[in-house]
Amino acid sequence: MSVLVYTEINKGRVKKASLECINYAAKIAELTNSSVTVMVNNADATQLEELGKAGANKILSLKNDKLNSDSMFVSTAIEQAAKTETAKVIVFAFDLLGKAVAPRLSARLKAGLVAGAVDYPQINGTSFEVKKNVFSGKATALYSITSDVKLISLLPNSFPVKLVENKASVEEYAVDLSGMASKIVIKVTKSTDTSGMIPLPEAELVVSAGRGMKGPENWGMVEDLAKSLGATTACSRPVADMHWRPHHEHVGQTGIAIRPNLYIAIGISGAIQHLAGVNGSKTIVVINNDKEAPFFKSADYGIIGDAFSILPKLTEAVKKFKANQN
Repeated sequence: MSVLVYTEINKGRVKKASLECINYAAKIAELTNSSVTVMVNNADATQLEELGKAGANKILSLKNDKLNSDSMFVSTAIEQAAKTETAKVIVFAFDLLGKAVAPRLSARLKAGLVAGAVDYPQINGTSFEVKKNVFSGKATALYSITSDVKLISLLPNSFPVKLVENKASVEEYAVDLSGMASKIVIKVTKSTDTSGMIPLPEAELVVSAGRGMKGPENWGMVEDLAKSLGATTACSRPVADMHWRPHHEHVGQTGIAIRPNLYIAIGISGAIQHLAGVNGSKTIVVINNDKEAPFFKSADYGIIGDAFSILPKLTEAVKKFKANQN
């Protein structure tokens, strides 16, 4: 029996969320006296070494470009590996891929699924009790998984990544995707260059803005602050709906749920739908000229004032602080 993890590589690096999943799987393996098997596609020697340090005992190394194009192929690959490795627990990140793959596998393997776990499971015999947030993050619930195969997806940034001196065995692994086909439709939209940014689900520093910025032409000062901090940019849903910013930056209940160490919200009122996606942030800073904005009730720090005068001063202060640190 093994605990199976499908990992992703992005821009030449193992995704942080994948490393969190391997750490999580290693904890389950320790509690159940089993081992951790990791699946990875098109990984190099350095990446394979990192997977071992995260806690993998065995690595199934795949070389199949189809796995980079469609979650349907990934679902089939994991299903085949789960059966050959007799995996009783499969761990995913609660990200775009995990949200697409985990429900499919739950149906195929007749497995119970807890999506968005925020704590390690409590194991009682063959039952796993797993904690997750409910009611838009206002409460937590304990779900019991009693099926033979168990699926758990983790809310990113909920678990620290720990690397240890450990070397995993590596096995070349092939999956049968013959007879499967998919059609990919690519829609090209205007977007800013985010090549140097950490993906939102993994970002520990996030600068976000809303309609208070009055238009996309004013976003430069938001980006300047984010760049000075080394943060990733985000936005509220109305901003994405009005096409001021790309939809992949939308955080909230209907967008991406994040748990950064620092979340700066500029010109965002703080409606419950937005709070549901960001209330796991360790520290929330709100900048708004409306002192009655609901967001101030959830903020650790608040600045009441005009963002157009505050942001340049804040950016300059950050730059001076970093210069003095050097």
